[in-house]
Amino acid sequence: MRFDGLYLAGLGSWLPPATTTAEAVRSGQCSAETARKSEMESVLVAPEGIAPPEMAARAARVALERSGVARGDIAVLLHATLFHQGYDLWSPAAYVQRAAVGGTCPAIEVRQVSNGGMAALDLAASYLLADPARQAALITAADRFDGPDFDRWHSDPGTAYADGGTAMVLSSVGGFARLRSLAVVGGPELEGMHRAGAAFGEVEMSTRQLVDLDAHKRSYVAEAGMSQTLAAILDGQREALKRALSDAELELSDVDRLVLPHFGRRRLVSNYLRHMDVPLERTTWDFDSKIGHLGAGDHIVSLEHLVRTGGLRPGQTCLLMGVGAGFSWSSAVIELIEKPEWAD
Repeated sequence: MRFDGLYLAGLGSWLPPATTTAEAVRSGQCSAETARKSEMESVLVAPEGIAPPEMAARAARVALERSGVARGDIAVLLHATLFHQGYDLWSPAAYVQRAAVGGTCPAIEVRQVSNGGMAALDLAASYLLADPARQAALITAADRFDGPDFDRWHSDPGTAYADGGTAMVLSSVGGFARLRSLAVVGGPELEGMHRAGAAFGEVEMSTRQLVDLDAHKRSYVAEAGMSQTLAAILDGQREALKRALSDAELELSDVDRLVLPHFGRRRLVSNYLRHMDVPLERTTWDFDSKIGHLGAGDHIVSLEHLVRTGGLRPGQTCLLMGVGAGFSWSSAVIELIEKPEWAD
């Protein structure tokens, strides 16, 4: 969808200290083989006692302050999540609202896994356009990948999972960057890839086992076939990219920078760069490889990094590309209008 009159007014993040991959290998947390596959330099690991909604609230306060948007002008809060937020049968979005915004606007959790931040941006844009009186939306994303049922290094080999919170303020009034286009495409025929080999039922619900996404994928591909699976994944990705670029009236070669999911290098090259014919240098890999996969928050933090460090200059465009289990794919084109005051 093409957008006219929607802007990024603020970006923010709360990021914990990093644990280097070398440290993780020495301590036995990460195998040497896994480290070689991902080529990640480090991964962010939150200290004990800080839950994802609090990370999101801290990031939200930064984004709101940078945006200059009054808290009373936030028309909706969308909190994107992938993993456990701290409690069952509880609303983490409401916590973020109480801790960072206040007011009576709707606070909604978006469960679109790794594509959650992009899905939240799509929903926020539509929400603002539906009523001219709505001036701004707050998008947050936060996760913490630890506990007995998730191994940040091995539960999804090739991707190292990181802790942290990110936030974005989308405005219909003004901002430092313009949202030119956004497309989200679904492919539900692939939803079994992240559950194959495991049954629904009370036992699965009551007995939390270590997440092993690689085992699910192998089980799914054994039944569906590798070529058919890869073709479906590429078709969805290409369709989202085609729509976003067409609506922004750009070719891929026109885009100055790309923000991709924080996958390991091998997965990043095979899933994106090789068939798109894009060099690694046009992405934010140097930054991403020190962060790890933040779940739904990769795109916000990498865009914040580009803006803050001057990696994206006024007049330049940035393509955000996302993917989430289910499957869903997304692409968005952002144009930087001016350098914000909080940039270096």
